[in-house]
Amino acid sequence: MADKKKASNMARRKQEIQLQQEIETQEEWEDIMSKEGLYVVDVYQEWCGPCTGLVANLKRLKNELGDDLLHFAIAKADTIDALEKYRGRCEPCFLFYAGGVLVAVIRGANSPMVMRTVTEQLQQEHKVIDGTAERKEIKDPYISMVDTMDDMDEDEEETEEGRPASKKDGKQMRFKGELVNFGDENDRSQEAKKEVTVAIIKPDAVQAGKVDEILAEIKTQGIEILKQEERVMTEEEATNMYTHLQEEEFFKDLITFMTSGPSHILVLTKGRTGENIINNFRDLLGPTSVEEAKEKQPESLRAKHGQETYMNALHGSSSEDQAMRELGFFFPDYVIPAAEGKPKLQRTLALIRPDAFKLHKEEVIQMINEAGFKIALQKEMLLTKEMAEDFYKEHKGQEYFDELVTRMSSGPLMALGLAREDAVEGWRGMLGPKELDKAKEEAPDSLRAKFAVDDVMINQFHGSDSEDSAQKELEFFFPVQQTMAVIKPDALGTKDEIIEKVHEAGFKIAARKETTLSMEIAKEFYSDHKDKDYYNDLVEHMASGPTMFMVLSREDAVDGWRSLIGPTDPEKAKEDSPESLRALYGGDILKNAVHGSSNTERAKDHIQKIFDEQEMQEQDEKTEEAAGEETQQTTEGEEQKGDLEEPPKQEQAEEQEQEAEAAKTEEEKPQEEEQKSTEEAKPSEEETPKEEPKQEEAKTEEESPKEEEKSEEAPKEEEKKEEEKKEEEVKQEEEAPKPAEEEAKPEGEGEAKTEEPEQQKTEEQTKTEEPTPEETKTEGEDEKKEEETKTEGEGAA
Repeated sequence: MADKKKASNMARRKQEIQLQQEIETQEEWEDIMSKEGLYVVDVYQEWCGPCTGLVANLKRLKNELGDDLLHFAIAKADTIDALEKYRGRCEPCFLFYAGGVLVAVIRGANSPMVMRTVTEQLQQEHKVIDGTAERKEIKDPYISMVDTMDDMDEDEEETEEGRPASKKDGKQMRFKGELVNFGDENDRSQEAKKEVTVAIIKPDAVQAGKVDEILAEIKTQGIEILKQEERVMTEEEATNMYTHLQEEEFFKDLITFMTSGPSHILVLTKGRTGENIINNFRDLLGPTSVEEAKEKQPESLRAKHGQETYMNALHGSSSEDQAMRELGFFFPDYVIPAAEGKPKLQRTLALIRPDAFKLHKEEVIQMINEAGFKIALQKEMLLTKEMAEDFYKEHKGQEYFDELVTRMSSGPLMALGLAREDAVEGWRGMLGPKELDKAKEEAPDSLRAKFAVDDVMINQFHGSDSEDSAQKELEFFFPVQQTMAVIKPDALGTKDEIIEKVHEAGFKIAARKETTLSMEIAKEFYSDHKDKDYYNDLVEHMASGPTMFMVLSREDAVDGWRSLIGPTDPEKAKEDSPESLRALYGGDILKNAVHGSSNTERAKDHIQKIFDEQEMQEQDEKTEEAAGEETQQTTEGEEQKGDLEEPPKQEQAEEQEQEAEAAKTEEEKPQEEEQKSTEEAKPSEEETPKEEPKQEEAKTEEESPKEEEKSEEAPKEEEKKEEEKKEEEVKQEEEAPKPAEEEAKPEGEGEAKTEEPEQQKTEEQTKTEEPTPEETKTEGEDEKKEEETKTEGEGAA
């Protein structure tokens, strides 16, 4: 089996090598620069490695396009002289070379941008080869910026403080005809800023009065407008703005058009960090060509508002570098706001009602994804009429109620749990007004207007109206479940990252336990796999080191967790679900980072196997701690409520001495005579104290009545004491030396004293002997005896 795995890994490695040619020397670099076609080069350094997150997407694109001009490579900057300036940075960097000329650069593992650029540059290269276009060489903006700064630093004169002014005071330089400010070194270490993009509503859309409509559509996508200004560009400004298009035939017409009237300039961001705003807005814009936009993305802004090539209604920055240049161009004094930390996702319920679900499901789902929503929960189901009535019970009595219930139960519908920073308002904004006539008139592009069904007065979508309503409605369609989640030994080093993603997915961790499984428990845990070939390897791996077990709670927790972790094979996960946990953290089928229960019954069984044992251990630890605290309290003489264990014998002896001394103070001679007379005249009464603790052991509530009986018998006993007074005095004189002897006797001899009624006890003898028979009794009986002794003393007094 090991050989089979090794062969599989070698085959997989061979495929990757075939996909991405490995370049490690200057000679190999010069070789690919001399070849025809488009080379997409992932530049990396040995200490951080190439970007593996996009390999599956690149492979899929290669298979889809099947174009011999497209080549992928990975190039080690450490050993290639031409890439010297790319050393010292760990950020992924993709260089696009065509015929040895740099034509595009993308920084960061931005899959959509890389995929789109590959397609665009490949089409351009075909045009170049066909002779219908010219290759456009560019310079890497970052490298150009660094080169310019280095040149300035070399020419900089030393200041009075002995270092270049540019290093201390900051500097301003002209980069590609524009002023760019560089702060000092301290500025560069300040808190992160939001990512922003610059958008322009062009003169044609402004003149057509579409600004407000476009702004409303932008806001519906959850995009925030940080700054906006209407201005007419000068010819010089327009030329500088579009200098990269000066080779195009329509360049002069473009400049004339852009200066023909006012444009509306916007600075946009999204959420707390602005992450991915550039790509999100470009997706919202659609293709540059209006005709292509109408064909491929009819809902895009350019498709709806554009006219022709350069009169396409809107512009958006194509990269972070361009966004910064354009921001400095239009708003040189604008300060980008600081990022506000990790965004807090909001959830809402979305219902695609039966008619729309049957006719337009795929189209609606696509629009939801394009709007930036994450579909966290998804379920197709058929409501009964009773369920529909229950869900919409607040609308009962309205004239539309019966039709609403009928339509909701007429066929399958789709329930979705949508997540976005502003999910509730964002989804309701996409839906439009509830009344169909109003939706068609005021928001013709809304979902309710667009997908209205003829002769049906009920709109086709539902959205929660608040966060509280969303929570209740989500629970109606996605009842809360628990599932078992396991972070295997191979991924425990990344547990913090995995747990963070667990929280991001809306799960609550109800319990967690980190432990190393024994072979027996591992076998039992994976008993349903015992007939599989990999069973023994799996068990050995699970017992090889610490494992994290978690009980996760959430709506639809079982399916939700399995969706988050992805396919069993990490390689398949990277292709089908690149953001899944197994794609991100798994190594192979055996070491695939995480595990999840397959159904609710299996989850319940696994939770009982792992966490019942933990609860017992925790209970044992709590019991031991409580017992230790109780022992300490007993030593200090405090009252005890529990009976977890007997006090040590030394502590018992100390308690007995304290009881004897207390009894001496409370009791006087009449009690002493009472005890003596009881021994001589009524030996049967001497047995009463022995029986009372047994009765109290069964019914402690009977103590008070017994104490009252003793108090009533006390006067009768005093009369008997007076009659025998003289006889007792004689006996006391005869037995005077005995108390000291009896006090010196061991505790065990006290039992023989009840067999000598003719020997009278002194006050000290009685007190010493009273606790002796009770040494074998429980702690609870000792406490009750103490109370009994005090009560007797009070009654006698």
